[in-house]
Amino acid sequence: MPKVTRKDTSGALQEAVGMAVDDEQLPVKPNFSALSAQEQAGGKMEFRRIPVPQNRMTPLKTAWMQLYTPITDNLKLDMRMNLKTKKVEIKTTPQTTNPDVLQKAADFVHAYILGFEVRDAIALLRLDDLYVECFEVKDVKTLRGEHLSRAIGRLAGKSGKTKFTIENATKTRIVLADTRIHILGSFANIRVARDALCSLILGSPPGKVYSKLRSVCSRLNDS
Repeated sequence: MPKVTRKDTSGALQEAVGMAVDDEQLPVKPNFSALSAQEQAGGKMEFRRIPVPQNRMTPLKTAWMQLYTPITDNLKLDMRMNLKTKKVEIKTTPQTTNPDVLQKAADFVHAYILGFEVRDAIALLRLDDLYVECFEVKDVKTLRGEHLSRAIGRLAGKSGKTKFTIENATKTRIVLADTRIHILGSFANIRVARDALCSLILGSPPGKVYSKLRSVCSRLNDS
């Protein structure tokens, strides 16, 4: 190993001092303001169009201000109803700071159109890990006539008891629209609720589904 003399160490110290002086003479780091969503898109307006079926037009008119206010005031987006094409149109504005809020607003309106209440759907704007999953009874089992009616009845339960129990246990929201089922919640909770609903469609008695649901939810809460 080579021997280091006192002269070598003094030379290294002088070089370090010189480097420190050079660092002090560096220009000041520039501070740029954040780009708006419109500037990030190259100056173009971004659009989302959500089709509205005929049976949801009247509820949409009734709750229009409840949907319009959070989207325009909080997310700084523009929103209008195109009566010719029967679509809700949402677009960015120069005041929009985050480009991701456009998709959140579209999901919020779409969730209401699917049948969720405004107070449940608005969680899509506030939280990041919420999703909507849709499937039909025939995707699980092919049923016709009275068998299909009984399966839908098992899903809802007497006065909606079964549906409410699954919602409260899994912290989700469920909409039963004829043969279509829509679930709003986090990924793990949607999976638990979907498994419970599929068991009911396949013919499992509600008591057996409740006991399985209780054990699964306790494991989820522990983790």
